[in-house]
Amino acid sequence: MAWTAISTRNETTPIVRGGWLDALRFIVASLIILHHFQGAGPVALAEGLHPVFERGGFLLTNFFIIDSGYVLMRVYGASVAGGRMSAGDFFAKRFLRVWPAHIIMGLSLVALVVGGTALGAPPRAPEWFDWSQLPAQLGLVQAFGVPGGYGWNAPSWSISALIGCYLAFPWMLKGLVRLGPWSVLALGVSLYLLANQLTWSLLGYPIYQMPLGLGFFRALPLFFLGMALAWFAQKVWIAPKLAGWAGITAALLLAFVQYFDKHALVSLACIATIILAAGATPTPRPSKWIEKAAQVSFSMFITNEVVRIAWFGIANLLIARFALPVPVQWGLWVGGVVAAFVFAWAFHVVIDTPIQTRIRGWLKGRSRRAPASLQPVVSLEG
Repeated sequence: MAWTAISTRNETTPIVRGGWLDALRFIVASLIILHHFQGAGPVALAEGLHPVFERGGFLLTNFFIIDSGYVLMRVYGASVAGGRMSAGDFFAKRFLRVWPAHIIMGLSLVALVVGGTALGAPPRAPEWFDWSQLPAQLGLVQAFGVPGGYGWNAPSWSISALIGCYLAFPWMLKGLVRLGPWSVLALGVSLYLLANQLTWSLLGYPIYQMPLGLGFFRALPLFFLGMALAWFAQKVWIAPKLAGWAGITAALLLAFVQYFDKHALVSLACIATIILAAGATPTPRPSKWIEKAAQVSFSMFITNEVVRIAWFGIANLLIARFALPVPVQWGLWVGGVVAAFVFAWAFHVVIDTPIQTRIRGWLKGRSRRAPASLQPVVSLEG
């Protein structure tokens, strides 16, 4: 190509652990915690600091799903497309990565509600703990129109939606790899815009307002967009300086437009640019600290809602009983945020890592018994 900053002739930047994509994962997981905790202080962060804290669910969920499609495409795309990993092995690997931690936290929340009620401290909002909603959530089927799934560890709807994306990944991949990078990028953008327009036309609202019970249909176009960005990134070299400035500009624009409104499509373009820029920026010295922080990010996501419910259940009782002043209330709020990070780290080290180590051993055993299936790969996705 004539442009020296964008080329299909140069070798593209590989993704590595401890790099920019890992840093993004930890940053997004941290912001998810702040979003879930922002309304629990004496004054909501969205009112006192920046409205982005209120819209964080919309923005960060989009970020999380697009990034999942991007990373899975870059890590597993060649193995699945080349037949070195079967569709069944890919799904088993991804499902077993998320379900054990999810079920542990779901049952922990059940124990918390039952125990608190037995001790005379039932939930302040019992409608969020309707037992009829629990089976769909524990089974991670709540994003497919199955009744239930509201309340409890509510953010797990996005994990449910991603389960469907994992199932669709090998089949979307078959069509995607037949196209050139620019065609795939245009297809990813066009399909999202088409899905958004169909939602407006048929339901009267944008796709990001899709009910959680239909979350899979919201997630799939975003996930495919992430795959398209990854295919583009693997085929088209972007100059590191251009990638860096594009990522910084997109991040600043994303924060700026949130002062005025969601600006969903502008925000989505910014998120896609940030992810693409992070993947195109080399990491000459990968950081072990960033790598470890990224590994903890899944635990941060899956545990923070349970920590929030437990911490502020106790904090609100103390505030009401002792009429605690505002500075002390802020201290309790900060303590809750810190507790979310500490608990996530402990959960990762003590529970999630040992479980995943055993699962990886079992999967490798399956690989030896069926040599045509799973091949060893390095994963950036948890």
